Amino acid sequence: MEPTVKIFSGSGHPVLAKKIAESYGQSLGKMSVIHFSDGEFEPSYEETVRGCSVFIVQSTHPPVDHFFELLLMADAAKRASAKQVVAVMPYFGFARQDRKDKPRTAIGAKLMADLLTTAGVTRIMTMDLHADQIQGFFNVPVDHLFASYLFLPYIQNLKLPNLTIASPDMGGSKRANAYANFLKSDIVICYKQRSKANVVDKMTAIGEVEGRDIVLLDDMVDTAGTLTKAANMMMDKGANSVRALCSHAVLSGKAYENIEKSQLTELIVTDTIPLKQECSKIKVLSVAPLFADIISKVHNFESISSHFVF
Repeated sequence: MEPTVKIFSGSGHPVLAKKIAESYGQSLGKMSVIHFSDGEFEPSYEETVRGCSVFIVQSTHPPVDHFFELLLMADAAKRASAKQVVAVMPYFGFARQDRKDKPRTAIGAKLMADLLTTAGVTRIMTMDLHADQIQGFFNVPVDHLFASYLFLPYIQNLKLPNLTIASPDMGGSKRANAYANFLKSDIVICYKQRSKANVVDKMTAIGEVEGRDIVLLDDMVDTAGTLTKAANMMMDKGANSVRALCSHAVLSGKAYENIEKSQLTELIVTDTIPLKQECSKIKVLSVAPLFADIISKVHNFESISSHFVF
């Protein structure tokens, strides 16, 4: 007998979880979370999961509480005899800690992977990891999806006359090059210098900017300092327009203010993380149909390679 699919939501992004379940064609499973006065919490399933394929939708932002809740939910499903426990993590927190970039620091992404598998997770579904090698931190299957599945059709529909793909930093050059090759466009790379984390001191552009319609690409937008500085610099250098595509809208600190005051035409993000407030320049594309389709294909042992544009 084939196991039943049940989709549950953590408290990280219940709106997205509900959309994924509806796109899959069913309602979210029943969950409850007891909160104690000292700050502890205890999630529990309010329906049987014995022999079921349990999909737990939980983005880990900010990482600590939502991540620990995911661990408890996975452990509860394992102890309730679920056949498999799949962590659907549209946004994978701690992904920026993928290596030791200075002495005596942790590799947070590897620790996160170890904790998830110890808790009973048998598969991971996520989108646009900050570093591709994080997939190798796991000893279980990882379905690493890409927002390019949504972003590329969006760019093509804009029909920009002088399209140029840009990366706001050197680290994103591989992603920008992949988009540029697919769209047969020119490419620009920004070079930045930092004095400390989240603060950009100097920035310059490598490539032709004047008269171009620039599309900046990044996996996440945090304070939006780098992104808006790059956009303003390119407009000052004579670009026709600058818009940005970012998979994960972390948007901390003065991010919303920075975006509103910038010369960005628009910022397109996905709904892997819920927005904290409204912003006239931000457009959201939903990943719910994509994740629902992947859940269906994984459950039915079908190929998912058609969802990878690159």
